[in-house]
Amino acid sequence: MPYPISEKLVVGISSTALFDLSEEHRIYEEEGEDAFKAFQIANKDNPPGPGAAYPFIRRLLHLNTFFPDQKPVEVVILSRNDPEAGVRIMNSAKAHELDITRAVFLSGEPPYRYMPSVNACLYLSTNRDEVRAAVAEGHPAGFVLPAPPREDDLVDMQLRLAFDFDGVLVDDEAESKFADGGLPLFHHYEEENKDRPLKDGPLMQLLQNLSKIQKLEQSGEAKTNRPDKIMRVSIVTARNAPAHERMVNTMKNLGITVDELFLTGGIEKKNFLDVIQPQMFFDDQLGHLEPAAENTPCVHIPFGIRNQDS
Repeated sequence: MPYPISEKLVVGISSTALFDLSEEHRIYEEEGEDAFKAFQIANKDNPPGPGAAYPFIRRLLHLNTFFPDQKPVEVVILSRNDPEAGVRIMNSAKAHELDITRAVFLSGEPPYRYMPSVNACLYLSTNRDEVRAAVAEGHPAGFVLPAPPREDDLVDMQLRLAFDFDGVLVDDEAESKFADGGLPLFHHYEEENKDRPLKDGPLMQLLQNLSKIQKLEQSGEAKTNRPDKIMRVSIVTARNAPAHERMVNTMKNLGITVDELFLTGGIEKKNFLDVIQPQMFFDDQLGHLEPAAENTPCVHIPFGIRNQDS
């Protein structure tokens, strides 16, 4: 029996993050709302192409094919479109063979307020201001950067995700120490507190839900980082020794393991992401994301001290 939505990994996504609606956005900006709506209605059976978050969403939904009894994943469209224009969005999901049946169309109102209604542990949008407002209200939301088309679905369907650690999976406690006293104070503080777990950050619930799905697959050798695993989760962090131990202890305290850990120590994260080739990378610093976005779909999490003045 499928999980009830209260137990699923639920991702909310805007229509512009899921599909390439750049032409539609141009019409809206240059010709106004009525022209935009008329275009959507006239093209209700003409689906747009994939958007920047499409590879992630497609592979996330593909996990349900491995667990048909549980169907542990759900994607809900949370959109500013009006209901009539929203018909095209739902038709497009069907045309792209995305198993999306739930949606909210709000005629211009901010949709992130309905995240708790659908139990979403992540909201993805291409509206930067909307994402900032969502995070300010305590919602786990991310701004999807523009990304080049991805054609690697022809190669495999493994879901690969990469996360920064501080300010994304955990709060910004340690980053605040770095801001106060630089790297020496940061390392000293983390060594002194290595046995005290860090508090959850915006996307920890997402990682915990992903971990539950990984555990559905695990048995014996499946626990290793095999190429045929259905999902591979990496942490790509600017931390290095001796600040690594508190991070490892925090994950251990939560009962979470990841497949790969990259302690980059300030090496450009793009160097690693180009090899990992994740369908999505989450970080709280645009300085890490903008170079990586050349080849990797990226999401900015505007949380914590790193984003106070931006």
